[in-house]
Amino acid sequence: MKSIKFFIPILSLIVLFTACKKDDVVPFEQTPDQDLIITIQEQYVNPPSRVSVFFKVETREGAPVAGLTEDNFTIYEKGRNDDVEKLLSQDETTRLLSDNSQLFEYRTMLLLDLSGSVLNNSLSELKEASIAFISDVFATESNTTNTVGIWWFDGQDLIHPLIDFTDDQEALRSAINNISPAISDDSSTDLFGAVIKSAALAENKLQLAQNQGILSAFSIIMFTDGTDQAARYSKVDAFSAVENASEGINFYTIGLGAEIDEAVLNRIGKTSSVFANDTQALTEKFEEVANLIADEANAYYLFEYCTPKRDGSGMNDLHIVAKKEDKEGRKITSFDATGFTNDCDLD
Repeated sequence: MKSIKFFIPILSLIVLFTACKKDDVVPFEQTPDQDLIITIQEQYVNPPSRVSVFFKVETREGAPVAGLTEDNFTIYEKGRNDDVEKLLSQDETTRLLSDNSQLFEYRTMLLLDLSGSVLNNSLSELKEASIAFISDVFATESNTTNTVGIWWFDGQDLIHPLIDFTDDQEALRSAINNISPAISDDSSTDLFGAVIKSAALAENKLQLAQNQGILSAFSIIMFTDGTDQAARYSKVDAFSAVENASEGINFYTIGLGAEIDEAVLNRIGKTSSVFANDTQALTEKFEEVANLIADEANAYYLFEYCTPKRDGSGMNDLHIVAKKEDKEGRKITSFDATGFTNDCDLD
């Protein structure tokens, strides 16, 4: 996991601390059959006693868990004088599940195959499905800053920008409507090159967000109706670009027709892959992925509380328990209370 540093107005960032302790022996966290998986993205502390943890919640199968509230979380602490972790009640500890919109941005990259087969046979259906996708992505209320950008590829050794990341739905729809059959000069398909280049673009955007003090995650949605024809890059290199991408980058694929290689698209779309047999089903598949994207963006949470631990207590264990219906998961991490003096203000 890459370290991410960001600035929060008024409250100065004091200590970054490790995501989990390797010597932790609490059995619950090590159990592989937890129903919910909590993955810490970042955590920090601020005096006089504020502890903040930014994390993602997924099911055991990797599906994002969106829409959780404060009531879905329970916190425990274990200090040096405790034999076991102790529940912190809301009477003892002020806590808050914060709005992520000022801290976290979610970028969605729509990457369209505009090779000759698409332009000649299914362009109108692709445009219709893409416009529906834009509407669906922005239809769900989000606690993050969402933007969408559109790129396309053909047989050339580059991915072409159609419109950069924006939350202007009308501009996105206009860009899609303006795609014409004459947009490409190369009817071939550089599928593997597009995978490699889009992964590199996502990495650069994540790094830029980090440099600006913003937490960020990224989704790449690739549409294609065929296989790699340019043979410019190897399948192995494309798979490697996906598998070695940062944890915050998600990959989706949408395949159309009988000429696709489902095994290849499943490897590229490691987060999710969907397939349409014909152009009539294309909009439905784009909508399916849009719903996944909306849940993905809303599965990140910033949980903050005022710890009762004070200066001199040293390192303390923090247990976060998430529950939704009959599903439960726990994450154990630690924080340093050095310099903590009294109750804090979470407003």
